[in-house]
Amino acid sequence: MVMFSYVARDPATGKKVEGSMQADSEKTVSQILKQQGYALLEANVEESSGFFNFMKGRVKSKDKVIFSRQLSTLINAGLPLVQSLRSVLNQTDNKKMQSVLTDVIGNVEGGKSFAECLKEHPRVFDQVFVSLVLAGEASGTLDVALDRIANQQEKDAEIASKVRGAMVYPIIVLLVMVAVVTFMLVSVLPQVQELYRGLPGAKLPFVTRMLLSVSHFVTSYWWAIIGAILVLIFFTTKWARTLGGKQVIDTAKLKMWPIAPLFTKMYMARFSRTGGTLVASGVPLIQVLDITGKAINNVHVEASILHAAEKVKGGKALSDALQGDPNFLDLVPNMLKIGEDSGALEKMLEKTADYYEKEVDNQIKAISTIIEPLLMIVLGVVAIVIISAILLPIYGLVGQNLGGR
Repeated sequence: MVMFSYVARDPATGKKVEGSMQADSEKTVSQILKQQGYALLEANVEESSGFFNFMKGRVKSKDKVIFSRQLSTLINAGLPLVQSLRSVLNQTDNKKMQSVLTDVIGNVEGGKSFAECLKEHPRVFDQVFVSLVLAGEASGTLDVALDRIANQQEKDAEIASKVRGAMVYPIIVLLVMVAVVTFMLVSVLPQVQELYRGLPGAKLPFVTRMLLSVSHFVTSYWWAIIGAILVLIFFTTKWARTLGGKQVIDTAKLKMWPIAPLFTKMYMARFSRTGGTLVASGVPLIQVLDITGKAINNVHVEASILHAAEKVKGGKALSDALQGDPNFLDLVPNMLKIGEDSGALEKMLEKTADYYEKEVDNQIKAISTIIEPLLMIVLGVVAIVIISAILLPIYGLVGQNLGGR
């Protein structure tokens, strides 16, 4: 059950009536209002507000994979679509997914196709999902299409998870290092300065004086530093969403060492996996390229795919259209050529995806091998500077005491 806000009309007076009620679908809202003597004009699912409700309202990849698997199994068992959807709805814990499925069920009962209903929720069901469902409905193999969707989403989520996992270790180390350095600057170094204050002619070493200047700045203007960081994060996030920002960031992903080989192979795996799934479902090649380009999530690779699509429209083979493109590794057009010649394009794309997914694993291990010694060097340099700033003044005091005797 979800909350619907509705607009209805009283046939007797012609006046509009607004309100809200809990129901499992728009159709149920209409039936209840009809019993009350009203005609439903419009009904919408009420969105939750607030930060925590927003977080609860997210639909994760895992939720969509489970939805696809369960629905595929039920349809394969011979259950009608609406009954299958209601069964999946009853087994879904995610509130946002429940709301979306309730709306989908109501629209399917109203006569719309399943793909059309999913298309009305683009934040949950992307173009790849909708296109595969559309192809499955057209060919009468919706259960197979849903199973392919689940496989494709699992593979894509697995790669993204591995890339994020590779970033966790260095980020944690850097955060701990920043916390330790801040503690030393704010707490320990000022105490060293106090030791020197009462000694006539005593002078702190240059390293200590330099870090004390930083310490005084941090303690005096900590509010400005935090504010500047928040403003920087805000404007950087806004900039990253603009076309110019995306172009710069996506160029860095393809060119910057050591992450460029990782992202390039990840894009090749995503292109091959998504393309193979769409081709196997019977989606036309031009549409496959259009959908895959948007699924890549890199403006430069997307531009290469769309440029190749134009060449395909002109009569070129896809392998020839991608051959020599700087944003595509040579193996991809070579494998496409074999698939085109043998009539097994989807199989070649799947094999290419399997190969590059393994390459992504190897690249993540290689980056981890590079990052660890680099982090150790950075930590060592920071430790030497901090220790020097603390110990040199203490050695100076000991030297003065020994000289005084």
